[in-house]
Amino acid sequence: MSGAFRDRYLDVLASVYLYNEHRGYTSLDRVLEAVRLVCPDDPAFIAEIVQHRADEHKHYHMFRRWFERQGRMPLAMDRRVGHIDRFIFRTFGCEIDELDTAEITANPAEFEKLCRVIMLTEQRGYRQVEILLANGWVRSDPIMTRIFQIVHKDEPGHFLPYQHWLERKGRATARWQERLSDFWIHRALLFGRIPALFLNPALPRLERWPHEDDAAPAKAA
Repeated sequence: MSGAFRDRYLDVLASVYLYNEHRGYTSLDRVLEAVRLVCPDDPAFIAEIVQHRADEHKHYHMFRRWFERQGRMPLAMDRRVGHIDRFIFRTFGCEIDELDTAEITANPAEFEKLCRVIMLTEQRGYRQVEILLANGWVRSDPIMTRIFQIVHKDEPGHFLPYQHWLERKGRATARWQERLSDFWIHRALLFGRIPALFLNPALPRLERWPHEDDAAPAKAA
């Protein structure tokens, strides 16, 4: 029985991460569009965001290859398991794909808010990976463990660029309302949505890989 629970746990966990990594790198194209408009004279910051996107893309394909080794497709996930999806909706009142890049770049406060949302989401991800690396079921799978070790190593480069930019501009790196949103989103996922997926035997699997529908990747600066 414990083996079946372990396999289900890893199946759900990898499916959630695969969704979020794919959502991450595709959404960063919109962030890059905004950064290039707001910070055209800051090539180092732009390059850091380009690297962030490349890391998320790499992580997605590591989870994809894990599933290929298992001989099955990931479980079907949607925006309800996306921390950044929920955070963007709470903060901006729209889905990631509906973010108005022109409006964000025209309003410094909105751009700073976007940077804080990304920073807090990635900081949350870093802490969560540390917890997972101590999880016995994760550590029982050497490939899964190695994936999370790589994610953990890359993760600081996913929040520090935004944090440092805000600090250089003398802006707040987080407001209490944003930290509260981050906390409740994490709790809702950890104790609500994800356990419900674990207990749902009828959860379907994807029929094609998410990256097969990707648009052309953003070009580096």
